[in-house]
Amino acid sequence: MNAGVERIAPRVWSLPLPDEAATIRLAEDIAVALAPGDVVRLEGDLGAGKTTLARALLRALADDPALEVPSPTFTLVQTYAAGRLTVAHADLYRLTDPAEIDELGLDEARTAGVVLVEWPERGGDAFADADITLALDLGDRPESRTATLTASGPAGERLARSLAIRDFLDGAGWTGVARRFLQGDASSRSYERVAAEDGRRGVLMNAPARPDGPPVRDGKPYSRIAHLAEDVRPFVAMAVALADRGLSAPRIHASDLAHGLLLTEDLGHEVVAPGGTPDPERYGVAVDLLAAFHAEPPPQPVVLSDGTVYAPPPYDAGALAIEVELLLDWYLPHAAGAGAAATPEQAADFVTLWQAAFDRLETSEQHWAMRDYHSPNLMWLPERAGVGRIGLLDFQDALLGPTAYDVASLAQDARVTVSPDLEEMLVERYVFGRRATDPGFDEERFRADYATLAAQRATKILGIFARLDRRDGKPHYLAHLPRVKDYLSRSLRHPVLSDLRLWYETAGVLAPEGG
Repeated sequence: MNAGVERIAPRVWSLPLPDEAATIRLAEDIAVALAPGDVVRLEGDLGAGKTTLARALLRALADDPALEVPSPTFTLVQTYAAGRLTVAHADLYRLTDPAEIDELGLDEARTAGVVLVEWPERGGDAFADADITLALDLGDRPESRTATLTASGPAGERLARSLAIRDFLDGAGWTGVARRFLQGDASSRSYERVAAEDGRRGVLMNAPARPDGPPVRDGKPYSRIAHLAEDVRPFVAMAVALADRGLSAPRIHASDLAHGLLLTEDLGHEVVAPGGTPDPERYGVAVDLLAAFHAEPPPQPVVLSDGTVYAPPPYDAGALAIEVELLLDWYLPHAAGAGAAATPEQAADFVTLWQAAFDRLETSEQHWAMRDYHSPNLMWLPERAGVGRIGLLDFQDALLGPTAYDVASLAQDARVTVSPDLEEMLVERYVFGRRATDPGFDEERFRADYATLAAQRATKILGIFARLDRRDGKPHYLAHLPRVKDYLSRSLRHPVLSDLRLWYETAGVLAPEGG
């Protein structure tokens, strides 16, 4: 079972488990920290509560408090599709020879998900390199039962973070809440839903400060050039400013700015694209929100609780350029095979053509651009009124940039297919909304900016999704590439982008995926 992970000094925690509630909380704290490849050892004498804890952990992963979890004493291994993870629950009590481990398929199970092992010592050295070990001690009375938790490597870091989150929640007055992994995104952020017994609901944002990557240009990392948020302060500031404008950004219930932890309002489960299909009414309200927001001047800088002042940085030519260059660095090699790249002449022409487009944007109307204004980040709140029916989730990477950017992000939604007819309806509806408050709104200029920024965004996304596959091992993003290429082709039809369209056609970018 050796996964080849370099071992460092393990982290050790001694935790009281006086009752079933404490056992369930510990199981939840472990569940949200697990990742594919983890092996968890459960140690303790008969009656120590190993199966009870395993059951609580599996129920937390599956988000099903009634999940049947029989002891695998006789079957030896029981496998569960538990939410985001596949878990092999093994009980080796009846194992007569450690050599029998090879017949149980646990190496394959570890590759696919998580292995949870009771009586691991019966397997000899097979589980000596377990990522997490949980040793249960009955003590001299039930209320004195304890758990000693040992973890090392990445699992130790994840578990330490999870236990710190529990302390944060307890300290914020959300003691003993149920925790369920909600999602991770394409960044280092992750989210949980938390629920208190008194009916309160919240979303925990786990966003540790982003470490700088290697320098890529002028001694700066990509994240600084592209102006990506490096901690939670931009999210808090944006949430305050958007709420002050009457928009449905999540309220902040509690925050630890230094450690990247936020407890926010839960805006529910209802999305703007139910079943992966854009709802025209909901998308219409979402574009109305942008028209109303852009009709007023951008909010003023926000003073945060730690005294820092935040205002979005500019969406300058440097940020726009390094984003489109992801196509050269990642998408073209993906499309043509490993090691492929644009010729130096092609790359130089690409940069020159885009720089001319960015020069034209310098005189565009400017406002706060939320930057990821599309279906994964927009909730539907039918109980609210007007544009308040759109719940806003992800805006920490906001910039001061052209107003057309967020309209393009919505009307060419990278995660779901927006038809040409719906796209045009949304653009027309935005223009109508702007002209309602400003009869002199320049539609022709807006449409040119829209085409440019939609093409810029599609170009960037092709590079990002190819990078997520090749560098980060997330191939599911490749399923979106044909849609994004179709959006790119639509945008490049605008006359202002004729030279760029020729470049993309010559480079073969617009060819069918896999063709």
